[in-house]
Amino acid sequence: MTTIELLKKARGAKGAMALADTERKNRALLEMARALEGRTADILAANGRDLEAARGTISEVMLDRLALSPERIAGMAQGMREVAALPDPVGAVLSRVERPNGMVIEKTAVPMGVIAIIYESRPNVTSDAAALALKAGSACVLRGGKEAFHSNQAFAAVLRDALEEAGLPTLLLDGDSCDRGFGGEGQAATRMEAFLEVLEGMA
Repeated sequence: MTTIELLKKARGAKGAMALADTERKNRALLEMARALEGRTADILAANGRDLEAARGTISEVMLDRLALSPERIAGMAQGMREVAALPDPVGAVLSRVERPNGMVIEKTAVPMGVIAIIYESRPNVTSDAAALALKAGSACVLRGGKEAFHSNQAFAAVLRDALEEAGLPTLLLDGDSCDRGFGGEGQAATRMEAFLEVLEGMA
């Protein structure tokens, strides 16, 4: 799958994500948390491949950020449960003004649409960003550093299955059949307003 195809797929998913009610989003988040804990061994095996390939090519600090453990995965799952417990931001009235003529003007929170996030090799960002985007009713495309490619593939498989179980479109995660040979094309595509509402880089 090319990056443009991936972005088109995300664009097609944003409507269903935006219309998902609070109960369905929270159910999906809890299912994602359960799936992370239930498939910890698969995720650790994939992370081990990344660590083996990265040793000697990145610093010890970066290796520590890349490394996963059962405790870290449990913390990621707990983070998803905490996001599920938060109030639903969609539909929240942010401000309200009543004009002298009786007209009421409200500023209401709505889903952003398709969010793309590019970040370094910190696998925990994958679960955190996916959870927050889901709670906010937005589709997302997540691209971590190449050093975490196998880890993010594992996350993609786990979270995709959990979302399907909850009846929601798949959040589009780095490693989920995206061909990294199209990097230059993707750099241009992420700036195309036809696909994205938000492009964010995270250090």
